Amino acid sequence: MQGRKHIVVVDDEPGIRETIEEYLELHDFQVTAVSGGEGLREVINEKDVDLVLLDIRMPGEDGLSLARYLRESTEVGIIMLTAAGEVVDRIVGLEMGADDYLAKPVDLRELLARIKAVLRRASEQEDSEATRTDNAARVVHFGDFTLNLESHKLFEPSGAEIPLTSMEFDLLKAFADHPNHVLTRDQLLNLAHNRDWEPFDRSIDIRIARIRRKIEGDPAKPQVIKTVRGAGYIFSTAKT
Repeated sequence: MQGRKHIVVVDDEPGIRETIEEYLELHDFQVTAVSGGEGLREVINEKDVDLVLLDIRMPGEDGLSLARYLRESTEVGIIMLTAAGEVVDRIVGLEMGADDYLAKPVDLRELLARIKAVLRRASEQEDSEATRTDNAARVVHFGDFTLNLESHKLFEPSGAEIPLTSMEFDLLKAFADHPNHVLTRDQLLNLAHNRDWEPFDRSIDIRIARIRRKIEGDPAKPQVIKTVRGAGYIFSTAKT
């Protein structure tokens, strides 16, 4: 979420709620303070929330139950507030999925540090997941082989690199970008950014034959880059 981080303070004691709300707002957080589970659910359903500061000991639905609800339905950060010495509650809270805990009475400076730490870890995790997703999109499988579109390298199942010429890579990338579509020789030349060849000469066929020798189990009976008679070639993603 862009802009200020939104924190929900859940505590049945008005004085604690107001003190924490005022302090966090002074440090540029958006804060919503509620007295229990009903208020928390309303906020969660209506607004984006980054972190919930959750008191364990509350009448009615306690903080442990609410922590379970949050973990089942959201990915928000959770910091539990526990009474001093309540080791069991802290352990159970962490098992429920809380990110951290803090004993009452709360030191506001420590609370601020804990909040920033949880939010930072969440941001780093999001960045890591985005990187993994981006990297996954840059890797294409050809049969049992892997083409890394970023490094321009082809790897066999053992992880060893298979040498590629620049034109072989460009052709493989053209197929990877257009799976299960018949590509004519002319289209392949355009996609590979090479107009030095004539579309009806044998140069492209020779290079595809070389690629097949590198990625096909039986180059004479290709299952990955197939010939479509009278039309061109198709990169098949069907499992063999």
